[in-house]
Amino acid sequence: MTKLIIDTDPGIDDAMAIFYAAAAPDIDLLGLTTIFGNVTTKTATRNALRLLEAAGLDLPVAHGAETPLVLPPFTPSAHVHGAEGFGDIPAKTPKGQALDEDAADFLIRMAREHKGELVVCPIGPLTNIAHAIQRDAEFARNVKRIVIMGGSLEEGGNITPHAEANIYHDPHAADVVFGSGAKVEMVGLDVTHRILCTKEDFSAIAATSPELGGMLQEMSVFYLHFYETVGKFDGCSLHDPAAVIACTHPELFTARAVAMEVSCEGETSGETRLAADSARLPIDVYMGVDADAVKSLFLKRLAILP
Repeated sequence: MTKLIIDTDPGIDDAMAIFYAAAAPDIDLLGLTTIFGNVTTKTATRNALRLLEAAGLDLPVAHGAETPLVLPPFTPSAHVHGAEGFGDIPAKTPKGQALDEDAADFLIRMAREHKGELVVCPIGPLTNIAHAIQRDAEFARNVKRIVIMGGSLEEGGNITPHAEANIYHDPHAADVVFGSGAKVEMVGLDVTHRILCTKEDFSAIAATSPELGGMLQEMSVFYLHFYETVGKFDGCSLHDPAAVIACTHPELFTARAVAMEVSCEGETSGETRLAADSARLPIDVYMGVDADAVKSLFLKRLAILP
């Protein structure tokens, strides 16, 4: 059983990843931490609480950083995920509230309490993880793995020609994480672009899981339309779910151990590339994937949701 915290900016594919984790029998989901990206951090916290309540889970949510480490804040990508994060689904106030403890302190505490066991899966910008590393010298050693959705080595970017969106929205934080010495795994566009979910797949999820699957199908209409506007008519990439699946099924992927750094300025800002610093420890960069197996597992697990 994998003890997991998802650091998230929900977000349509974040909702897909969180519902997958809720359904997975091999995941012990310990809580969520929230970050800006697809939406503001305030909206991310509201959405995270709402997703947990929809899934019938009473778990802690810790509100995270509201701005990048160094850069000024970005405007959320409403054209991709909708103004409230869930496509055309309107905002709704959840019953629950976030912890008084902020995301970085919650991560530090949970890594200490579950030393050598905790897997952290950031599926948004890496600001909270960088804050945890900077506040606690032991954090990088206390976590078992940090499995990131972000970046690419050979695939290029999806927000600029060079940069993937999560890394682009806080490149300085990503560089802190890559240089931390923690056991870092990067599930980036090199693999997530190979795993596609179609309109028919979302219909099948809704048919077997009318409530939560129906919610995902309703969100997917907006998301798939965005993909079509950029010329991709064969479905949406399973970005965030792939990272959560990699937490428990790394055997479905192949990785390359290389030291990585992040460009933090100019037109290449957010680019993840081979490190010039020979002292930097390697991370596992996922380069290959059994896309059919990952997608099949995703669909199978979501089918058991209510």
